[in-house]
Amino acid sequence: MRALTGHLQVDPDRSLVTEAAAGSREAFDELVRRHQARIFNLARALAGDGGEAEDMAQEAFIRAWRAIGRFRGDSAFRTWLYRVALNVIHSHLARRARRRIVWGWWYDAAQVPEPRVPTGTRGADLEMDVARRDAIDRALATLPPDLRTAVTLRDIEGLEYKEIADVLSVPIGTVMSRIFRARSRLRPLLEPLVSGGDRDWEAVKESPRT
Repeated sequence: MRALTGHLQVDPDRSLVTEAAAGSREAFDELVRRHQARIFNLARALAGDGGEAEDMAQEAFIRAWRAIGRFRGDSAFRTWLYRVALNVIHSHLARRARRRIVWGWWYDAAQVPEPRVPTGTRGADLEMDVARRDAIDRALATLPPDLRTAVTLRDIEGLEYKEIADVLSVPIGTVMSRIFRARSRLRPLLEPLVSGGDRDWEAVKESPRT
């Protein structure tokens, strides 16, 4: 199963978490390797900036390292890590909003990010990857934060509804409603990708699932 669905499942990170909580940097480094791509993708989807996403992912792991001794194991480590990362991302976005209020258009112009170049691709494939990523980022940016977070956790990160509810501390029905509304808004924006043969966002064509 691709995602943890509840506390009945064994946490695959448990032994590493125990070692890291006892002070093992090697164990924590392995946890970072296991989860860094997911945390970066989460920050990238919610912040829309690859450079800032790298900084936010790094900060999330620094916070996790400092707090891992207080992790009680009431949830899977991955669930807890997503909570830490979301706190970092939301704090960053709040600071960005305050700077935008102070600096206005000058700040917006200064923050236009350079497109990230995917590794291992060339020519037309590279151009398609950049265009697809940009289209998805722009579509996600049109959503309210609660909808954007929920659909990102489901359709980009691959979490099950129960784990998303645990991450966000909301009822599972709320998660399902947010994802349904997010997909409804995204569908017309991303339909050109799907109709053009791109299946990287297959979930926008799905009906709500339990």
